[in-house]
Amino acid sequence: MAEVRAEMVANVWKIVVAEGDTVAEGETLVILESMKMEIPVIAEDAGVVAQLKVAEGDVIQEGDLIAVIE
Repeated sequence: MAEVRAEMVANVWKIVVAEGDTVAEGETLVILESMKMEIPVIAEDAGVVAQLKVAEGDVIQEGDLIAVIE
């Protein structure tokens, strides 16, 4: 199991995957927006998206859980 966490304070701009999706290592899960920059959040491991913990428009803090990949 891998937890994907936020590396900075940002807005959740777009969610690219859904729970149950199979993802490859390096695939974009969510796109964050901070200071007018788009920041992709990528899967560090291949697997299945078990949980998505954010919604589009959420403001997340550094360290917040974004997704769980199994």
